[in-house]
Amino acid sequence: MGDGGYNPYDNRDVEKPLSTCEAFMTLLKCVIGTGILSMPLAFKYCGIIGGVVMTTLCTALVIYGMQLLIKCMIESSRRNQVGYMNFPETMVFSFSVGPKCCQSISKGVSPLVDIILCIAHYGVNVVYHVFVSIHFKELSDIYITTCDLRVVCAIVGLLFLPLFLVRQLKYLVPFSIIANILIYLSLCTICYYMFRGLPNLSDNRMLPLSVLDIPIFVGIVMFATSSVGVMLAVEAKMAKPALYLGWFGILSLCAVFVCLTNMIFGFLGYWRYGDNIAASVTINLPGKEIVAQLTKLGIALAVYFTYPLSGYVPIEIIMNHYLNKNGKLKHPHMIEYIIRIAFVIVITLNAIAFPNLGPLVALVGAFAISLLNLIFPCCIEMCLLYHDSYGRLKWILIKNILMIIFGMFVLCYGSYSAIRDMVQDYSRK
Repeated sequence: MGDGGYNPYDNRDVEKPLSTCEAFMTLLKCVIGTGILSMPLAFKYCGIIGGVVMTTLCTALVIYGMQLLIKCMIESSRRNQVGYMNFPETMVFSFSVGPKCCQSISKGVSPLVDIILCIAHYGVNVVYHVFVSIHFKELSDIYITTCDLRVVCAIVGLLFLPLFLVRQLKYLVPFSIIANILIYLSLCTICYYMFRGLPNLSDNRMLPLSVLDIPIFVGIVMFATSSVGVMLAVEAKMAKPALYLGWFGILSLCAVFVCLTNMIFGFLGYWRYGDNIAASVTINLPGKEIVAQLTKLGIALAVYFTYPLSGYVPIEIIMNHYLNKNGKLKHPHMIEYIIRIAFVIVITLNAIAFPNLGPLVALVGAFAISLLNLIFPCCIEMCLLYHDSYGRLKWILIKNILMIIFGMFVLCYGSYSAIRDMVQDYSRK
């Protein structure tokens, strides 16, 4: 794909673009969050050796899917001679130039992508909401009064409202920097607790007990590694988007850093706590020690500052793809504020109904990321190359089919397992 001629990068018109450093900080923050704290739980499902190997493979696969998606978006923009085509527009165009079976459904794929993107980031925000609520409740039980987790979820919903009313992505960068500082300081402290009192390594499993545990592991790793909408939004808002892709691009450098961090953290957490590991390793920290309490507070505040970054994507889709698509909507800012408030209210109700963190993380990763990072990019590339070449021995076609099969396995069984655990937890209450 891609030859000379029209360069989409030269024809982008970005309001308040991100510098390369701002883009890297925002990208780093969007993939370093609650997911890494669930990595020891992922290692519980896959064992130590299995966890290290599968974390590397899954991260490489997820980032490859993201690179493939963005390259297809650039190629679609080049063919249409426009500066930028978003995810849904790229999928519609690729299906329209693909085989006849895809051409017949091309107009219906745009809302499908939008819906799944919204579901993905909605799910991430629910996870963030539950995470912050759990840690605020722990601190409240010690210093204020004991109260039900669902009550704390409602209070946290009110606290999220002011921050979520910030509309511009550029103005969220300072919050990302603060969140990065808080989370890395907290991760260092958590590592101290994990190193303290390490058992014999041989006491832990090296490999998964069952192959059916692998999709749950993959779901958690995908959640910890990828935030599709934010990754696309960062690339779209960059002043120099050409620096985003490639072996030494911002996305690849961030992926290497995140992979190593997730691997080390998952390994140490499972080594220290074994099969007693909680959905978030912070829950295993000693509740009565001041340092542990400050760590939990720091992590909770870091996630609190990340909340509007994840919620930015569905709000932009609702406003710019549907309500204000032509820019003729009266009072667009007022309507956007109303939607943002409604979004936080719905998330709060969801968090109150299902405040179990582990299955939520696995469900978001298995359902949304498998579609957005694996299945859809492969379908787009196959359609774009349908009238060209799939390479020698059709290796591109074979590669994409194998990725789609793997993505479908993770999607179906991973989602089923997570939903089953959520239903069982809800029925017990």
